[in-house]
Amino acid sequence: MTARPDFYRFHNGEKAPLQFSDAEYEARLSKLRKIMSDMDVDAAVFSSMHNISYYSGFTYCAFGRPYALVVTQETSVTISAGIDAGQPWRRCFGDNITYTDWQRDNYWRAIKSVAGTGKSIGFESDHLSLLQKAKLDSFLAPSQSVDLYEATMIQRMHKSSAELTLIRAGAAVADVGGFAIKDAVRVGAREIDVAMAGRDAMEVEIAKRFPDAEYRDTWVWFQSGINTDGAHNPVTSRKLERGDILSLNTFPMISGYYTALERTMFVGEVDDASLKIWEANVGAHELGISLLQPGASCAEVTGAINEFFAERDLLQYRTFGYGHSFGVLSHYYGREAGLELREDIGTVLEAGHVISMEPMLTIASDQPGAGGYREHDILIIHEDGNENITKYPYGPDFNVVG
Repeated sequence: MTARPDFYRFHNGEKAPLQFSDAEYEARLSKLRKIMSDMDVDAAVFSSMHNISYYSGFTYCAFGRPYALVVTQETSVTISAGIDAGQPWRRCFGDNITYTDWQRDNYWRAIKSVAGTGKSIGFESDHLSLLQKAKLDSFLAPSQSVDLYEATMIQRMHKSSAELTLIRAGAAVADVGGFAIKDAVRVGAREIDVAMAGRDAMEVEIAKRFPDAEYRDTWVWFQSGINTDGAHNPVTSRKLERGDILSLNTFPMISGYYTALERTMFVGEVDDASLKIWEANVGAHELGISLLQPGASCAEVTGAINEFFAERDLLQYRTFGYGHSFGVLSHYYGREAGLELREDIGTVLEAGHVISMEPMLTIASDQPGAGGYREHDILIIHEDGNENITKYPYGPDFNVVG
């Protein structure tokens, strides 16, 4: 055991085609290195799934193990666990080092081999735990530690043309899942059965559009009745009944990029009280879409939708913000928190931003019109307006189904 290495390079096989070109990753790293230079950072040590994926193309599966990307002015190196063998090398832009489990903290020894000691080290305060930050300080003995969380988030918020192409494709895949769900809705069907129909349709579509990709993590939250009250409520085996409110939520994942489609639906019929709430939420959705223009601030858009709901005595039923940024994102990593539609975010919309409009109202089960009402479209901000890349129809005319 004493002869076994702390880390090594296991470059097994040839590099696989990544979702983006080498030139795209080189451009991202060039911008990052400019940030590092401006902030006097010698080496950036990224630990989050979103930044590692964004700058290298490798999206890790942690299973309790730490991963990293170390970037200097000369190199970029992913740091991966031995359990993954050569897959991180094949699926990353740049170099890769594998650390072993033979002794604790070989992960940090591998990072040290690239970053060195006594240097100015960049890190991510929104991801690095207190435990791991202490180990960074111990192993790397940085001359200073510089938080790169906000600067890298702002870089990711501005999408390249290649990213926009991928995000458009993801929105189209989400629509495919939506239509499959619509076709599967019927009285007596279980939520899980409907959800699987949507997920399977999206997986097939992703494989058709992206034959060289890795496939994982595409999912559906399909909710009915009282289960619609929360936006992220898990799927159950509840059987659909006539008159049920439904929430359709499809989430394709393509090479670390998440897109979404969300719609209110009803089984067979919709009562008057529910229709009134639904139409109000659709009205807020349409207003919000019209307001997502270059030069508008997130807070201003939020305030206008708040006023719309308040005029109808519905604002108290809102449960979260009205939208968020899209890109390298998932339900368990990422979040460009500087681009969210909330009252306290003053970010001004710019060309290259991608943001959702997704108002939701939740009415308690003891009130008329009970349930969760949610519409969700994805919009690309351009110099002269916005582009709605979600095509599945919203509203009562199309979504009283089964």
